[in-house]
This record gives sequence, C-alpha cells and structure tokens, in this order.
Amino acid sequence: MAYKAAIFDMDGTILNTIDDLTQALNYAMEQGGHEHDFDAKDVAAFFGSGVYVAIKRALSVENGFPYEKLDQIGTPEEPDGCFRNEAEIERISKIYKPYYDSHCDIKTGPYAGIPEVLRELRECGIKTAVVSNKPDPAVQTLVNDKFNGMFDFALGEKDGIRRKPAPDMVNECLRVLQMPRSECVYIGDSEVDFQTGKNSGMDVISVDWGFRPREYLENLPAEKIVSTSVELLRAICK
Repeated sequence: MAYKAAIFDMDGTILNTIDDLTQALNYAMEQGGHEHDFDAKDVAAFFGSGVYVAIKRALSVENGFPYEKLDQIGTPEEPDGCFRNEAEIERISKIYKPYYDSHCDIKTGPYAGIPEVLRELRECGIKTAVVSNKPDPAVQTLVNDKFNGMFDFALGEKDGIRRKPAPDMVNECLRVLQMPRSECVYIGDSEVDFQTGKNSGMDVISVDWGFRPREYLENLPAEKIVSTSVELLRAICK
C-alpha cells in the first residue's frame, strides 16, 4: 500500500541549491576574513546539518581538517582537531544567514521531475511536506517561489526546535498533518536525512542526485536508494 504522506528534505533532494549556497558561504567567509574559494563539491560536503555546522566544517577545513572526517563534525562523535571557536562560528553565521535569505533564489531550481512527482502525489491524495535544516525564512521563500501550493507543510531550522537528525522537526510536521508515522516516509540525500527518518520511526528513501554520492549512501544501512524521479514516485506509491 502506498504511503499517505511524503516528507522531503530540501537541499539536494527537491532543490539544487548548491550554487547559491556556495556563493553565500564564500561571501560570509570573505567578509569574516577567512578562506573563501570553496567550490560546489566542498560546500556539498559542508552542508546537511544546518548553517552552524556547515560553517564549522568550512573553518575546520581552512585549518587543515581532513575532508574524510567532515561528516563527524556536528555529531556526538565529533573528532579532535576540528574548529572549536564558537564565537567565531556564530560571527560568520550572522553574516551568512541574512545574506543567504536574500540571495537564496538566484540559481536555485528543482531537480528534474520533482514538480511532476509532487503533482502526482497530491493527485493521488498523498500529503507532502518539507522538513529541512536550512534556515526557516529561506525554506518558506523557496517553497513559495518554486513549489507554490505543492506542499501541505514546510519547516526549516528555527529557535526552540532541535534540528535534524533529532526527530523534533518531523514530529511537528506529523502533528500538523495529523498523520501517523507508520504511514509516512522521509526522503533525503544524506546521512543526516537517513538518521532523521530512523529517529522519527519512519521508513526512509535516499536519493543519489544530491549532496552525497551513491557510494556514500550505499555505506549507510539504507533500505531504498533511487536515482530518478520515476523511481522515487514508484517507491512512494509502492
């Protein structure tokens, strides 16, 4: 039987945001007096756990931290050697957030087939939602600009609710949608999304077109990895 609600991550899942993220991060780092020539591959590795962690990863790389351990930054297993000056991370974050909020929709667009998937889901009576670690103002802007009327609920990172992979944001979504978690699926492109779904007691579908390569996703205990929007629709409407 098909799921009755599909909850999506945003960056790397429904929207290709990497160019705007890269430009905004480099802007904030330059204004803060730091290295600011990161490319899209770098920035894809930085993001997934919210702005604070992304900037912490960028500052860690600037100070020689190895890329292969970046995904441990921002987790309970955070390794020694990463950047730990919280005041400096917050300072750069305060430059980044307002700049990105006003520049989040320049080069960003949906991945191929995603609008069609959303329309099909809604025509089939399946509720749709976005739960993202992107700051909430940018989430609301992009949902309205790129997917007007296609989502029943959207939530980004905000004060007072723990970010993913904690289940709090998904739990709020389920409360608003009035849906049991057993009838919902979480869709994302990263280890954070996989853990979010698991922490929320939900099935997870991983997509391989986003910020983490397929070989990385295959090292997770992922139940389902899809490569196209057609495969995604079939996985939701199984």
